[in-house]
Amino acid sequence: MILKIKHFVIITTIFTLISCTYERVGLHKVVVNSQTITDSIQHQVAIEAFILPYRQRVTTILDSALAYAPEVLSKEDGRYNSTEGNLLADLVLQMAQPVFKARTGYDIDFVLLNYGGIRSTISKGNVSARTAYEVMPFENDIVIVQLNATAVRDIVSFLIKADVPHPIAGIQIQLNDRNEPETVKIKGNLLNEAETYFVATSNYLAAGGDNMTFFSKGINQWELNYYIRNAMIDYFGKVDTLKSKIDDRFVKHNK
Repeated sequence: MILKIKHFVIITTIFTLISCTYERVGLHKVVVNSQTITDSIQHQVAIEAFILPYRQRVTTILDSALAYAPEVLSKEDGRYNSTEGNLLADLVLQMAQPVFKARTGYDIDFVLLNYGGIRSTISKGNVSARTAYEVMPFENDIVIVQLNATAVRDIVSFLIKADVPHPIAGIQIQLNDRNEPETVKIKGNLLNEAETYFVATSNYLAAGGDNMTFFSKGINQWELNYYIRNAMIDYFGKVDTLKSKIDDRFVKHNK
């Protein structure tokens, strides 16, 4: 009996000690300090030494010459189409076509990009990956949208009213002196009201950006997971010299 009482006392003591030492754990206070990053902050030699080889590697990759531009290419040097806009639309068509063809068996009919998406000219001289980042700093994917002829005519009307040279390729628009579409050709053939067309654009425009709401009429849509900027870099790496000119892809005939 005495032994049982001792066991009871021992067990009771243990539970009492545990209950007395238990503390509830939880968030008591949050302290936040802010540090404005300016050039007044002293350089940390150890940190600088650590990131230096990475910085040098990134700089080498970005600034290595991929091609050469014999003259300045600008989005502003033409009324209805421009040297820079034509280059971008043409290279998207060239670089995206084999990807789209391999995945779907279809061909891209034409390209439509936006004037505002071009954020820098291409200067005369060496062209690098940094050039592509300056011209196209956005993470815009190439998207293919299948449109009927009515939607394509909406595109033509939009381009006429836009009053800026949005980049196009694969489509030719000729206006009469009344600013009306005289002919619309796609890949050299007149627009066929019974056909549907595969239009390459950016995911931003495909979602209705820049008031390009006609893409909402799309029958089908494919995302290539291929940035326009990456298409530029790939294209620069394939060519020796960037060649582009203002041409007849979008013109107005005056009497």
